[in-house]
Amino acid sequence: MHIAITCDHNGVALKARLVAWLGDHGHDVDDRAPHVGAEVVDYPPLCIDVCRQVLDGSADRAIVVGGSGQGEAIACNKIRGIRAGLCQDLFSTRISRANNDSNVLVLGAKIVAPELAEQIVATWLDTPFTGGLHQRRLDQIAALERGADS
Repeated sequence: MHIAITCDHNGVALKARLVAWLGDHGHDVDDRAPHVGAEVVDYPPLCIDVCRQVLDGSADRAIVVGGSGQGEAIACNKIRGIRAGLCQDLFSTRISRANNDSNVLVLGAKIVAPELAEQIVATWLDTPFTGGLHQRRLDQIAALERGADS
C-alpha cells in the first residue's frame, strides 16, 4: 500500500518510527513531513498536503502525527472526501476503518506510546470497510459535504 505520512514538530520521533515500521512491513511510504527539530510547524498545510495525495490517488491512505491529534483531525475532516479518524486505542481504530472507511489516520504523539502506535497502524491498515448500513451513513456524510442538511 502507498502511504503518505506527515507530522508537525510534536510528531517527529513517532513519525520517523512509523516510516521505518511501514517500510519494514512492505509499504511504500511517501514521507511528506518537513525536516523539523525544535521549530514550531503549523499543521493545517501539512494536513492539506497528505489529504490531497489521497484524493488524487497518489496515495492509498495517509497518516498524520501531531501532539494530541485533535487539531489535525479537525483540519483533515474539513477537506471534502477525507474521513480522518483520530485513533488512540485499537477499538476506535477498528471502528474508524470498519464503520467509517477512514482514509486518513491521525495519531497524537503525546498520547499514544510508540508500541501502541505501531499496533494502531497495523490494525488500521488491516481492517476492511464492512459496507452495508455503514455505506448509507457515508453517503449521508458526503451529502453534508455537498451542502445538504437533511
